[in-house]
Amino acid sequence: MPVLDSATLRARDAIKGIWREAAKFGVVGALAFVVDNGGYNLLVFGLPGGAEGGVMRTAPVRASVIATAAAALFSWVGNRYWTYRDQHREKVTRELVLFLVANGAGLAITAGTVFASRQLLGLDSALSDNTARILGWALATLFRFYAYRRYVFVAP
Repeated sequence: MPVLDSATLRARDAIKGIWREAAKFGVVGALAFVVDNGGYNLLVFGLPGGAEGGVMRTAPVRASVIATAAAALFSWVGNRYWTYRDQHREKVTRELVLFLVANGAGLAITAGTVFASRQLLGLDSALSDNTARILGWALATLFRFYAYRRYVFVAP
């Protein structure tokens, strides 16, 4: 039975480690979500109560790209120095390039849902934009969690 006990302890520790990692990733992601969606809404719709809308009201896809890029920068710092602080690469440039590639794909997923909502479905309200962005953000988050664990923040 010592082999079974050992395997059980290893499995429990692995699950505990993944949950801890996922929780930290989730905190960084939640804050990045605020940066992303708050930035998007300010750029496209302006301050609450503003009659004219934001400075990028006629360019929602570009606004989505800018907001997501700002959130990605925030996310890299948070994940590198908190979530994966013991696993990051010594070569910061290589890690950052891999991170940017993963986030480029995530950005395309999020912007793609806005594009589909606006251009394919013809929807242009704050509700439809934010629904599209939340769907895109959820899909992109699942992709990024996998990419960060598998390719970006791995100890050499």
